[in-house]
Amino acid sequence: MLTLGSMPTDRPELELIFVASGSPHTQSAEITGVVTVTPEQLLEDGIPSALPDGSLVLITGMSPFRLRGRITTVLDLLVQRMSRDGGVGLAVSAAPEARQPFPPAIVDRACGLGIALLITSAPAECWAGVHEEIQQSRLMFAERRAAQLSSLVKELPAQLADSRAMQRIADWLARVLDCQVLVSEPERVLAASPATAAEQLAQAIIRQSVDGVLPETLSGPHTQLISLAPASAADTVLAVARKTPFDEADLRLLRHAAKLLGLVDQAHREYRAASDASRAARSAAFELLLDGEVEKARRVMANLAPGLLETETARVFVVETQQTRRDLAVRRCNAAVGRQALVFSDPRDKRRILIVHPIRSDDDTGAEVSAELTRLVGALGPPSSLGGSGVYSMTLLADALNEAITAQRFAAFQPDFVALSVHGSDLVSLLPQVEAQQWARRLLNPLMHDETQWESMRETLPAALAYPYTVAARRLRLHRNTVMRRASRAAELLCMDFASISDRIAVALAMELVTQWEVSASPQLTGSEPPSLARLLGTPQVRAWAQTLVRPVQADRRDLVSTALAWLAFDTHVEPAARELGLSEVTVRSHLRALEGHMQRDLATLVGVRDLQFSLHVVTGQPDLRSDAQTVQACA
Repeated sequence: MLTLGSMPTDRPELELIFVASGSPHTQSAEITGVVTVTPEQLLEDGIPSALPDGSLVLITGMSPFRLRGRITTVLDLLVQRMSRDGGVGLAVSAAPEARQPFPPAIVDRACGLGIALLITSAPAECWAGVHEEIQQSRLMFAERRAAQLSSLVKELPAQLADSRAMQRIADWLARVLDCQVLVSEPERVLAASPATAAEQLAQAIIRQSVDGVLPETLSGPHTQLISLAPASAADTVLAVARKTPFDEADLRLLRHAAKLLGLVDQAHREYRAASDASRAARSAAFELLLDGEVEKARRVMANLAPGLLETETARVFVVETQQTRRDLAVRRCNAAVGRQALVFSDPRDKRRILIVHPIRSDDDTGAEVSAELTRLVGALGPPSSLGGSGVYSMTLLADALNEAITAQRFAAFQPDFVALSVHGSDLVSLLPQVEAQQWARRLLNPLMHDETQWESMRETLPAALAYPYTVAARRLRLHRNTVMRRASRAAELLCMDFASISDRIAVALAMELVTQWEVSASPQLTGSEPPSLARLLGTPQVRAWAQTLVRPVQADRRDLVSTALAWLAFDTHVEPAARELGLSEVTVRSHLRALEGHMQRDLATLVGVRDLQFSLHVVTGQPDLRSDAQTVQACA
C-alpha cells in the first residue's frame, strides 16, 4: 500500500519531498492514484469536476517561480476541491534545493484543509504510468485482502460455542500476519499461537493492567493490545506482537479478527452461563423427583425439555467413571440419550453420572437408551461401569436410584461392567420370582381377602411403611389420620408391629413383589408350606449381591458391622444402640455415614435399611429375620 510517506522509499526515482505536511496524519495517507495536469489545462479547462478519493495531484511543465497571479487563484480553488473530494497531496516540479515554491496563501490554505504540499525534481516521464501501477497494486492488494478475509470467515465455527474456534482463529492470525498471538483473561489463557506466545506477551498485558494503557494503542515495540468486549466490561484481551511494525492494512485485518474473536468469546460466556443454568435446573428437578414432588419437577423442566417428564414411570441409570473423565462422559451421555432422558453430574459423588429415563406405555426407546449407555460405557473402558433400575413410578424414583446404585456396584464385578435391573442386578430381581410371589401372597393374604380393602392398602401401605405418616400423607394427598388408620388396620390384620423395622421391611418387600413384579404364571396359594424369607435369600445370586455390598464394610478398620447390627436391633434408633455399644451417639452416626458410603445406600430410606439388613444376614447370619412362624404365633 503506497502512502505519501512511503513513496520516496518505495519509488526513489520520483523524489517526492514534503514542503508542507498539512496534518500529522498526512504522511500515512494512502495514495489511490495520481492525477497529472498542466497549468494550461487548469487555466483553460478549470478545476476537474471530481477528483478520486486519495488522489495525488501533480502539476507538470511549470516552474514553481511561476506560481503567481491568476494561477494562484486557480490553485486555491484546486486545494478546496481536493479537500472536498478527499485528495491527499498537491505536487509541483522543482529542484530539490528549492525552498518554499508555493505562495504563502496557498500554504496557509492547504495546511488549514489538511492537504500536503510537495515538490518533485523527477521529470514528467518518470511519472508516466505511475497511476496505472498504483491502480494495479491496489487491485492486487484488494484481492489479497479479500482472500485473507475469506480465509478468516472460513475459520468461523459452525457453532460459536465450539471450544476450538478461538484457537483456530489465533492460529490463522499468527500465520497471516507472521506474529505471535495471545487471547487471555486475567485468570487464564484462552488461546496462544505459537504455544510460547503467552511468555512473550505476558509483559505487555501486565503493563496494560498496571499502567492503564488504552486498548488499540501501541504498548511496546510492534505490539498491539485490543479489548475483545469493551462495551460489556469483559477482561478478555487480544495481544499480538512481531518484529516489524503493523501498517494500517494489518491493523484493519487485526480489528476484523478481534471482532470475530469477541463474538466467539461472548458465545462461550453465554453458552457456559446457559449450560450452568440448565445443569442447575436439571439437578433441581431430580431432587424434586427424589422428594416425590413430581409436579414441581415438571414445571422446572417445562421450558428446558417440554413433555419429557409427562410420564408416570421411569428408569434410573448410574454411570461411574474416573473423576477426570466425568465431564467427557456427561457430554457423551447427552449426545447419546439427551433427547430421551435427563443427564447430569451427581453433586454427591464426583465420579458418578445420573440418568433419568421417563418411559411411556407406548415407548419403544427403553431398550435403545440402555443399549446406548452400554455402548458408551464400553467405549469409556474400565473402570467405568453402568447400573440401571427397573421401571418405577415417578413418585418412587428415590427407590429407583437406590436400585440403580446397587446395580452399578454389582456391575463393577461383571465382565462387561454393566448390570441392569432387567438382567437381575438388584435384590428383588435376584429372588426366585415364583417362590417369592408365593411367599409375598401368603404374607399379605389377610389384606387381600376384601377387594376394596386391598385397593386402599395397595395405595397407602408402601408410602406409610417407607416414610413418617405426615410425609406419606403429603405424598399420597391424604389426611394423616387416614394414613395412620389404614396402617394400623394392616398391622392388626397381619399380626405385626410396624414399629419394628423387620416387620416394616418384610411387608414392604411383599407389597413390592405383589404390586410391581409379574411372573409368567400367577402363583396360586396351596396347602403346601410356602418358601420362607430366609430361603429366598439363600440363592447364589443373592449371596453374590450381599458379598458385593458387605465386602467394603468389613474392610473398614472400624467395627461397622457391630454398629449396624445394634442399630437394626433397636429399630434404627441411635440412642439405645449407642448405649448398647458403649459408644457416643456422634460415633454411631459417623459409623452409619461410613456404612452409607461403603454400601452406596441411603439409610434414611426403608430400601436402604432393607438392603443393609438382608446383606448382613446373608453374609454374617445376623440379624435374625422375622420368620413366618413368628407371624402365625402372634396371630394365634
